[in-house]
Amino acid sequence: MEAEQADTHPVATASRKRLPRAERERQILEVAEEVFATRGYQTTSMDDIAQRVGLSKPMLYEYFGSKDGLLLACLERARRELLESTTAAAANAVGPEQLLHDGLLAFFRFSDEHRQAWALLRNESTVPSLPVNSELESIRSQQVEFTADMLRLSLPNMNEERLEAFAEAIIGACERLAMWRERRPEITPEVATEHLMALVSPSLTTA
Repeated sequence: MEAEQADTHPVATASRKRLPRAERERQILEVAEEVFATRGYQTTSMDDIAQRVGLSKPMLYEYFGSKDGLLLACLERARRELLESTTAAAANAVGPEQLLHDGLLAFFRFSDEHRQAWALLRNESTVPSLPVNSELESIRSQQVEFTADMLRLSLPNMNEERLEAFAEAIIGACERLAMWRERRPEITPEVATEHLMALVSPSLTTA
């Protein structure tokens, strides 16, 4: 009976089909992201992920090399999706204030719509691996750079040092507000954005 139930698992069923490598990697990353986010990196084994995907553990290692390599691939995908989300939102903005508003809103919506990816970004900073920690910091740096670029467009006369400081502070505030929202689920992305805009807007208009 257990074998019959395992056969009906959608991931296990799909895994037996011959898939293009890119599709197989996407499937593995989706499962790995979920397992890492719910169980934590330290308590997750490659056996856990291989079983969920329906592949052998050696095949999983063939794709990603190690558990660190698999986590790095998950983080890289999250970084790419986060940048795509914020960039697309900012592209439709009209005026400097909406530019910043829409970029912040996209960040908070990302943390809602990609909860597993956000859980990885938020929780895995304690992983004892230099490459993983470097990747986490690169995600933060990416968003700081993106925010700094928005500020440059909005406030072309702002001092560069202050611009960089504001970008760092805004991203730090975004991360803390996203964590605060986990304790306050009634706070929508729109409300969180308005709170942060109320904080930073006076500084931007007088900079």
